[in-house]
Amino acid sequence: MSTEKVKVAITQGDINGIGYEIIFKTLADAKVLELFTPVIYGSSKVAAYHRKALNIPNFSLNSIKSGEEAHPKRVNIVNCLEDNVRVELGKATETGGQAAFLALEKAVEDLKNGAVDVLVTAPLNKSAAYSDSFSFPGHTEYLANQFGSKSHIMLMVSSKLKVGVVTGHIALKEVAEQLTMEKILDKIRVLDKTLRVDFTIRKPRIAVLGVNPHAGDDGLLGNEEINIIKPAIEVAREEGIMALGPYPADGLFGSGDVGRFDAVLAMYHDQGLAPFKSIAFSEGVNFTGGLPIVRTSPDHGTAFEIAGENKADESSFREAVYLAIDVFKQRNMYKEISADPLKTAERSDFEKD
Repeated sequence: MSTEKVKVAITQGDINGIGYEIIFKTLADAKVLELFTPVIYGSSKVAAYHRKALNIPNFSLNSIKSGEEAHPKRVNIVNCLEDNVRVELGKATETGGQAAFLALEKAVEDLKNGAVDVLVTAPLNKSAAYSDSFSFPGHTEYLANQFGSKSHIMLMVSSKLKVGVVTGHIALKEVAEQLTMEKILDKIRVLDKTLRVDFTIRKPRIAVLGVNPHAGDDGLLGNEEINIIKPAIEVAREEGIMALGPYPADGLFGSGDVGRFDAVLAMYHDQGLAPFKSIAFSEGVNFTGGLPIVRTSPDHGTAFEIAGENKADESSFREAVYLAIDVFKQRNMYKEISADPLKTAERSDFEKD
């Protein structure tokens, strides 16, 4: 396996938020350059603005045109914006949203060309970024579209817990109508694959949650568990996937039984992410499972309320960088093992589609 350093593409996120602060704090230690080569997609001018606002005097950036030119011993930056872009700290503006998209667009282009290896995205504001060019609920859906991935999952990752969701960034009133046996089964399958391929878990145990209180209470509080969720679990079990449930969310997270599983599959966003963030907020990472490329991000938003105040905690972003590197190396190892005729001639699970 290659010993070359991994090139990490880092998007600036919303320029009015804490993106540059958590990037600077993560890359401040010169030792990180021994582990990977950072390539920021953003703006030298905007970076300088944030350095001044945060009173960071000594942080040099190497300006390049693409990831191919990245200097292995420098913090590199690809300029994606016009020089007259305006930063308005703490505000959700059209300019801030468009700047986030332009950086993401260029980073994805370099990913497709092989100029960088993995993608770590700083937070964007979904309403500010939404436009004709970015008509998606978030990074996950945009990247799935760009890389033609029909089966993917938003997976929150920490050393304590992994939580995936069936329905992501949609209104709560739409959850029940979007839950189908096929959709739940698809998420179980892709979650099982990513646990095996990306996290080296040979036989993952997946806890599947119900959608109603008490997991429906045998139909008293709803029949989705009986008609939709249980049948999906049964098919998954027939395929050799160790999926169990459906479990009541409050009981599983509250009792401590969650520790018996390698991952939890929640039915909707807050059902999974609220307990996850209460348990592992500072170290949590948002990982997109099922994509042919590796993408991570911190498990928090733009934090406009503290932008420019030097109060942001970079821990989650740092963990996102390290997880991206680890998954990239693990996928390469998986490919090498799969290519070994003495072991198996199968290709990577994520390259079969």
